[in-house]
Amino acid sequence: MRRRLAVLLACALPLTAAAPVSAAAAVPVVALGSVIPAPVEVRPGGAGFTVTSRTVIEARGGARGVAERLGEALRLRVVGQAPGRTPKIALELGRVNGKPESYRLTVGKRGVTLRAATPAGLFNGVQTLQQLVPASGAGTIAGGEIVDYPRFGYRGTMLDIARHFHTPDEIKRHIDEISKFKVNYLHLHLSDDQGWRIQIDSWPRLTTVGGAAGTGVDGVGGGFLTKAGYRDLVRYAASRYVTIVPEIDMPGHVNAAQVAYPELTCDGVAPPPRTDTAVGYSSLCIGSETTYRFVEDVIRELAAMTPGPYLHIGGDEAHATTEADYLTFQKRVLPLVTKYGKTAYGWNEIAAAPEAGVAVAQYWSSATQNATVAAAVANGTKVIMSPANLAYIDQKYDPSTRLGLSWAGYIEVRKAYDWDPGTHVTGVPESAVLGVEAPLWSETLRSLDDIEYMAWPRLAGLAELGWSPARDWESFRARLGAYGPRWTARGVDFYRSPQIDWAG
Repeated sequence: MRRRLAVLLACALPLTAAAPVSAAAAVPVVALGSVIPAPVEVRPGGAGFTVTSRTVIEARGGARGVAERLGEALRLRVVGQAPGRTPKIALELGRVNGKPESYRLTVGKRGVTLRAATPAGLFNGVQTLQQLVPASGAGTIAGGEIVDYPRFGYRGTMLDIARHFHTPDEIKRHIDEISKFKVNYLHLHLSDDQGWRIQIDSWPRLTTVGGAAGTGVDGVGGGFLTKAGYRDLVRYAASRYVTIVPEIDMPGHVNAAQVAYPELTCDGVAPPPRTDTAVGYSSLCIGSETTYRFVEDVIRELAAMTPGPYLHIGGDEAHATTEADYLTFQKRVLPLVTKYGKTAYGWNEIAAAPEAGVAVAQYWSSATQNATVAAAVANGTKVIMSPANLAYIDQKYDPSTRLGLSWAGYIEVRKAYDWDPGTHVTGVPESAVLGVEAPLWSETLRSLDDIEYMAWPRLAGLAELGWSPARDWESFRARLGAYGPRWTARGVDFYRSPQIDWAG
């Protein structure tokens, strides 16, 4: 990796660190609405507030945790009550407008007040506030008021650690970055044909074999998460108001599990390990009770260490499973997720099963699936929008991109941004759409730099689709260009799209 130790240390903070400024410093002002994602309401006006070394952060009770993070980032002292006329940034919990995750940010000459009904709302407001402090750390926060809340409750991205294992430290750095754009779900793809990446006590060879050195695409992606390591990631993400969604892909994409446990095949013979990128050739043995004992054990153990509401059971590209067997499998497995207290979540193929009425379907594939998904929605299924030709951020930007694939087409920044999750699929009204997710598959990724190059800046645009009520490409490209120096300062290896006029 090309990043220096100093850059790694700087990135350890979840918010952009900035030195406190003196009153004599130059005072450039960032326009009040020049943030990503775009706020719902922006009312500029009045004098701005200059952050100096005398400024304190005032917070009490449930606001204290978010305030401490802001204090770390701005290198300001956090107090329970600021004395007298001390210049302050006040964080407080209280009603805003009844919208989930909403906040109100008010900026005047004497200080800043950030109010939200929940700590998650405060955290959202802090992300906005951080972008209003100039990237240099020296400057004035523009005067006025922002009232803001998300369009969708689910604003996610996925990281594939099955085809190439990405370390906990890499995942944590990625969490730090996504949380800056109010992305609040991280879907971890934990198993596939090339590897198994999560410890399951009742089936220990899943990781001792499926997570061994030499697993992964090209045999270079070995490794796995212990239960302690997974719980640590869950805690780390939660401290940044990001919820982990674990995925075990089945009944296809199971070659690594069958290498470890041949009894999961119909003939009891272990298949050879796979390190290529082919899909659709593996299947659990649908008529075997061993299959369902295995599946229930995995769901039970994974649910026990996952506090979030969702458990993803995959279900895509099960080409080696007959249609009848696929429906039989889902009839047995979808209720198991409910049994262990989670909402079942799967790729849009699960929509064909009647039992998916209580599940979430992740829309990813071609228009041939639209009617099936629409019918499932009529039966109660909710949808996460991840159309591969728009939201898969492992796809190349253009033919010259050094990483990624192109089977779903090239996806430049504008293409990733310029669509509407609420109207994308005929027969799926916005009321049935929980949100949007940007999957990042790891066939070609080897490092944190690779993750960042493919994610940014497209993921910032997809985050805005999930948060903001309307799209405006010209506004977005201007705000994105202005944001570039912040990535540069943090050492983020982002793609400098020619569609954007980058500052700095």
